[in-house]
Amino acid sequence: MAAAGALQALLRFLSQDARVPLAAAIEKSKHLQQAGLVSPLDISKSSLESLKSIFPDEKVAKQVLSAAKRVVKRHPADSPSSSAKKRKASLMGDESTTSPAALEASLALPEGATDEEDITNTVLLTNRAPLLLAFAVALLKYTMPDQPLSSRLSLAQAAVSVNSRSKAVSLGLEHGKSAEEEGWGQGQPTVKIMGREIRVLKRWGYEWVERPIGSAKHVKLEHVEDTPIIPQAEVAQESVPPALWALDLEALKKGKGSLKAGMQSGANSDLPIYTAQSARAYLLKSFNSAPATDPTPSVSPKKKPNSSTKVAEKERNLGSLLCALELLFESWATVLDAQELDKRAWSWYVRVRPDVEHGVAGWGGKGNVKLGDILALRRKG
Repeated sequence: MAAAGALQALLRFLSQDARVPLAAAIEKSKHLQQAGLVSPLDISKSSLESLKSIFPDEKVAKQVLSAAKRVVKRHPADSPSSSAKKRKASLMGDESTTSPAALEASLALPEGATDEEDITNTVLLTNRAPLLLAFAVALLKYTMPDQPLSSRLSLAQAAVSVNSRSKAVSLGLEHGKSAEEEGWGQGQPTVKIMGREIRVLKRWGYEWVERPIGSAKHVKLEHVEDTPIIPQAEVAQESVPPALWALDLEALKKGKGSLKAGMQSGANSDLPIYTAQSARAYLLKSFNSAPATDPTPSVSPKKKPNSSTKVAEKERNLGSLLCALELLFESWATVLDAQELDKRAWSWYVRVRPDVEHGVAGWGGKGNVKLGDILALRRKG
């Protein structure tokens, strides 16, 4: 995986420090590696003439050479500054300073009721977005089993955000073209989650566990261009796909990043992603217990639960919801392939999502979700 990490660092140097458009950086990275120019230090020691054999445009060749010399001068050991490390840690969920196993462990989701009768009798009060997020997180365990929890959380949050923006546009709450429609992220591979196309960033070299080889059921990355984003000769076997982050294209658009066709990136244009931590935090806080419907309430009012009790209750509710969803997807995963399971997941979500008012009045509205309704969608027999 060292070669994959070196490739990622080289691409980062070209697109950020040397300000080469990402598509061109991807194309030229293989030629640089073949010439033994695998780091800013190597490039800084090369000649302009040798770089011109890779970058025919002399202006670009000079730009790359100058950038390499600047980087080496700032950081003689080719190591990122502490501020750069902090930016990357924030962007990638502290992936750069925490072991993959520790990061995945920190993202563990709670467990709730496992008894089917208890799950059936559980009713939650929530709104539609976190329920969709829970659906997507649980679904990805079956459609993209090679992905770690951190990736599943990131990808699921992206699907929710894309869906929310689409709904906001239909209600007249947002206007104009989306970042995707304007070309942001062009050239990045995509995956489909509950019918939504999501642009992704490959996490080269991220190994959290020893993954099974040859899984045939994972969702394959789709490319919008004929050439692959990363030279396949430089990565691990295709049967073990890299972990992914979902790109936040709207944030990229607002930040004037580097992934729009024809644009060049700035030196500090870290690509924004949907972080696993924010998705997890959203899930943890979003599932209250539905109010009791007892027609003969007790005369003495119940004591209001304290904050720690409410937090624990929400965690149990989330665990029960995820258990119900796993039982649903597990029942169908043996007879449906990943693409068909992804298609059906949306219709199942629509059938159990909370009822809210139509139009703008229902935006963000809450309603009841009966976990028994989710279990009723399981495959019979």
